[in-house]
Amino acid sequence: MNVEALVAVICVLLALIALALIFRHRLLAALGLELLEIEPQQSAHDELRGTVADLHREGGVVKQDRDRMGALLDLHELEVSDVMVHRLNMRSVNADNAPEAVVREILQSPHTRMPLWRGATDNIVGVLHAKDLLRALNDVGNDFSQIDVMKIASRPWFVPDTTTLQEQLNAFLRRKAHFALVVDEYGELEGLVTLEDIIEEIVGEIADEHDVDVQGVRQESDGSIVVDGSVPIRDLNRALDWELPDDEAVTIAGLVIHETQSIPEEKQAFTFHGKRFIVMKRDKNRITRIRIRPALEATETVLRQS
Repeated sequence: MNVEALVAVICVLLALIALALIFRHRLLAALGLELLEIEPQQSAHDELRGTVADLHREGGVVKQDRDRMGALLDLHELEVSDVMVHRLNMRSVNADNAPEAVVREILQSPHTRMPLWRGATDNIVGVLHAKDLLRALNDVGNDFSQIDVMKIASRPWFVPDTTTLQEQLNAFLRRKAHFALVVDEYGELEGLVTLEDIIEEIVGEIADEHDVDVQGVRQESDGSIVVDGSVPIRDLNRALDWELPDDEAVTIAGLVIHETQSIPEEKQAFTFHGKRFIVMKRDKNRITRIRIRPALEATETVLRQS
């Protein structure tokens, strides 16, 4: 199924949810049951979200479907900064390197599109698609020395970090593009976002059924969860059915820093939002690894050891 067809299916799903809500209200009215008054400021999205939550509690919607429907409703609220790959985690190539080195690095990368930079890693001058590179290599008989990556690369497309996912999804489809670079209000590079990032925000990532389906998250034998600091809070909430707040921070490390109002040292532990957070590793001013377990469980462990 191509991307356009997938988006069409998603839109149909949202419409079906709306119809189910209307049918439910009319059925209750026909049975003479009282309906709760909807607050004037409550949006249709909030009403639909409430219906999905009710159906989940009643067993009518499984967790995965609830998450997908919820993600659909969140598209107009979330911004690209919430799902982007941060610039510190971006893979890019120096366009001034020798052609052979550039070609080998791109062909060895797991990514289809690779940003090219010059002078500084945040000065992106082009985006090279692996298929375009392979075609160019074929045209010159695989002679790396005849490759000029800047002539093959496309112009970078920059989008504001405040663009909503709904707006960005529409822009991707309108431009028939899959890749954009994210900048802040000063034009400074913040990261990159892809069409796949937005689709995965709705349908989730494909992972082994026995694994926690978030990269950078590992379930330990003692029941605790070890998390890379860069893991988005939303991804962790969806994977583990948690409810950690994501209004003040995007990543799990950001949440710890926000709650503690500091950059904790290694082995420091904190309790908030019903969880015990232990800082396992810190690299300069970055928290890179955290262990999380339920706060009650952590207390019981300490009592058993005492």
